[in-house]
Amino acid sequence: MASEIRNIDLWEEGKRKIDWVEMNMPLLRSYKAEFEAEKPFAGLKIALSVHLEAKTAYLCKTLAAGGAEMYITGSNPLSTQDDVAAALVHDGLNVFAWYDATDEEYHRHISKVIEVGPNIIIDDGGDLVNLIHNEYPHLIPNVIGGCEETTTGIIRLISMNKEGKLKFPMMLVNDADCKHLFDNRYGTGQSVWDGINRTTNLIVAGKTVVVAGYGWCGKGVAMRAKGLGAKVIVTEIDSIRAMEAVMDGFTVMPMVKAAEIGDFFVTVTGCRDVITEEAFYKMHDGAICCNAGHFDVEVDVARLREIAVEAKLARNNIMGYKLNNGNTIYVIAEGRLVNLAAGDGHPAEIMDMSFAIQAQSALYLVKNKGKLDSMVVNVPKEVDRAVAERKIKFWGFEIDKLTDVQEKYLSSWNAE
Repeated sequence: MASEIRNIDLWEEGKRKIDWVEMNMPLLRSYKAEFEAEKPFAGLKIALSVHLEAKTAYLCKTLAAGGAEMYITGSNPLSTQDDVAAALVHDGLNVFAWYDATDEEYHRHISKVIEVGPNIIIDDGGDLVNLIHNEYPHLIPNVIGGCEETTTGIIRLISMNKEGKLKFPMMLVNDADCKHLFDNRYGTGQSVWDGINRTTNLIVAGKTVVVAGYGWCGKGVAMRAKGLGAKVIVTEIDSIRAMEAVMDGFTVMPMVKAAEIGDFFVTVTGCRDVITEEAFYKMHDGAICCNAGHFDVEVDVARLREIAVEAKLARNNIMGYKLNNGNTIYVIAEGRLVNLAAGDGHPAEIMDMSFAIQAQSALYLVKNKGKLDSMVVNVPKEVDRAVAERKIKFWGFEIDKLTDVQEKYLSSWNAE
């Protein structure tokens, strides 16, 4: 067993966190029991780079129960929880990650999990896939395939595949209905405000919240802001999504105009340079910026640091940047994922679905080794439906089923 973590003595607190989410993740718990009996991953190495907190740890334990040799790292320097990493090492898993890693340390850690020659890659943002293609191409023949967790990573994969650079099949986990419809909307919607509220200790009601991007994540963030009593402005580049925002009751305008009236700014676009110098100078004194997109490039914090005449820590995980116009702009968690860098991430019940899709997608890759004719693979509808059916039963609900007559009616072009 190999590892590179901060402090193994933290394992007991990490174990308590993992035990808590296990109790609230019945889907993954049921798959773990099946994996223990069937050992579908026996003899395989799985490299995983996902935000390293308790829910991710339970996914790792689920895959390990299926016989996988796990090599684990984080996907963001500020989202790794050292006690959770310690708990996994205590249980015999290989972990290379710690909180607040430098760029060099982060690269070393993700390199460690690739150097073992993984058979399956579970990625969140595409770092492992990019690394093995760019720095370890000789290990690519070992890879059966992989799974990508987030929108940003899928954008990268589609781009790689379009250029003919992607060399093994990748499951588009984020595009599964049981993932993006719930994780992105309800998970991001709640966890973003959990992170903001616990970090700022400020009221949201009566404030103006600017949400940049109205995809599924943006919809969730805007919906929760409205529920907390805020006035919500949406900025968008897509006219159809802008129409959705208007019909959902929100105001739509460009960022440079929204900057003049916003109190809280939340970026969820997956793009870079969403809030830039022009917007910073239009913001009022005390405006608060944060990001819920995967990479820390949506709020241009680097430029904000350059133009600031003074920078100081205003509160734990909040930096204040005073501009030459006298106004101070505050940034939460250095512009990194606010729900993980300033919170515990999505609720356990939500990640139960997302990680169930991850686990079943990894299983699908193993069962279909050498049979997939595309490098980007959608999660099969039958996998999506099976996860949904099991989840709704755990919730204690039942749904109707089509009769044979109804099935025939829906599948026939001339049914009466």
